[in-house]
Amino acid sequence: MKKLAAIFSVSLLIAACGNENEKSIEDLIEEGNLTEIRARKSELSKEQSALTSDINKLDEAIGKLDKNKNLNLVTVQTLKDSTFQHFAEVQGDVATDENIIIYPEYSGILQKVYVNEGDRVNKGQILAKIDDGGLASQVAQAEAQATLAKTTFERQKRLWDQNIGSEIQFLEAKTNFEASQKAAEQLKSQLAKTTITAPFSGVIDEVISNQGEVVSPGQSQLFRIINLSNMYVEAAVPENYLPKIKKGTSVKVMISSINKEYEGKVTEVGNNINANNRTFRVKIAIPNPDQLIRPNQIATILLNDYTAEDAISIPESTIQKNAMGESLVYTLKNKTDSTGVAKKTVVETGYVYDNMIEVTDGLDAGTTIIVEGSKSLRDGQEVKISKK
Repeated sequence: MKKLAAIFSVSLLIAACGNENEKSIEDLIEEGNLTEIRARKSELSKEQSALTSDINKLDEAIGKLDKNKNLNLVTVQTLKDSTFQHFAEVQGDVATDENIIIYPEYSGILQKVYVNEGDRVNKGQILAKIDDGGLASQVAQAEAQATLAKTTFERQKRLWDQNIGSEIQFLEAKTNFEASQKAAEQLKSQLAKTTITAPFSGVIDEVISNQGEVVSPGQSQLFRIINLSNMYVEAAVPENYLPKIKKGTSVKVMISSINKEYEGKVTEVGNNINANNRTFRVKIAIPNPDQLIRPNQIATILLNDYTAEDAISIPESTIQKNAMGESLVYTLKNKTDSTGVAKKTVVETGYVYDNMIEVTDGLDAGTTIIVEGSKSLRDGQEVKISKK
């Protein structure tokens, strides 16, 4: 457009110099002579057509002479030393030791339920009450009998210490006291079982039995309670990773269902190698601050089995193979601001991880490689560098 404007301006200037005696456009419009105005418009239209034709010819010539126009467009990257890490991926399952069903230890009617599903509870908090069927009265009676037996025993003991009374009376009083005390404690223990409390702090995941139902030990499920704070992942790891994993090793844990990655720590390493699949058991503790992790989710454990400092790594997609099976990339030589020459470079490669491949030989920091647009190139071909 700039070229067009310049040519158009020059042409108008020449036309103006050659027609100094002609009236200006403003004068023509002011005079209002329609015939002269139409004549001038016709002259200018012819000049415009001639200019457009000339401009098209010039554009065609530029296209033929401009070498950059037909060059392959490529994207390049200048390499730097960086740390390259490879991770082995092992599947595991999320679990928690504090995920249980609460059963009653006493038979009776579920008199009162104090919690709802989703409630957070503390260890020891009362969850429900079972009708004791008069057991509380029995406890009160047994405690009264134990108190009386204690008084009788203490009196007999004082007499016995003063050598008054028989040994049989003293022993009977002692036996009665101990028996009544034990009976009262047993009844109190039974009464305590009518009160259902939280065994640990957590969340009531399910309220299974309803208020008013008859419940009994070993048969009636009352609640499911889960503690989501102490989560871990269990996995069977191939035995060749045994030297790289020990208690305290830090690992990455990816849970794809929530698209979250966590830093975990190995808390247990199994001592037994499974003869069937040649794996050993690993337990990894993971934080759960946002409470998004749930038991039985599938987790991917990322075990760092290789690290190289000051390494050269490039996108795996840049690697090509020649007829001899060698790995090669295109590097950029004779680089200018907008062009360069593609050069085939044979390389030695190492581990691949996350779409990046380590180059162990053939490339150095500071080398520029072609990362996009190299598939159709030839060795020594001139290319145009994309500015994106």
